[in-house]
Amino acid sequence: MKVETYKITGWQDKETGLLIDENEEWILVKHIPVDYVIDGFKLYRKSAIKKRKSKTKQDKIARVLKLKNIESTPPDTFRFANILDILKWSEEKYGLFEFQDYHAELFYGKLNTEKENIFTIDLITPNGNIKKEYEYDFLTDDIIAITFETDYFESIRLLMNDQQKKELKVIK
Repeated sequence: MKVETYKITGWQDKETGLLIDENEEWILVKHIPVDYVIDGFKLYRKSAIKKRKSKTKQDKIARVLKLKNIESTPPDTFRFANILDILKWSEEKYGLFEFQDYHAELFYGKLNTEKENIFTIDLITPNGNIKKEYEYDFLTDDIIAITFETDYFESIRLLMNDQQKKELKVIK
């Protein structure tokens, strides 16, 4: 069990996670937002990581997580892939995806259009509304992190599903 802290290019705060797996492009962790709290999964793009460390503080966190019997297994059906395929996987599995860019700005959405390294989304707002055809072209190279199964992610998902049910009732 290994806990690491990452300094991400352009982000103010460091990120900490329980290392689950990695490949040449990505690091998959169980996200640790504070102390010994696990909150979902996070994928970090390796090319955006300025510094990666695992020292005494991280060893203490790893010890606590081991005592809490926290498992370091990936979510069902997860496979490393390119950004668009990972976003599609998240949308298929959870109904939406969450990602962050170089400014650490969070976006929730569903894929709308995609061309090679550019994509657009239907933006999901904090109250669960879906803004169709959000007018912004995202570059896949600007995506630094992809998150799923956090408490906030699940809350947005529940709000989105509830909002969609309300909209269906209005249509009927």
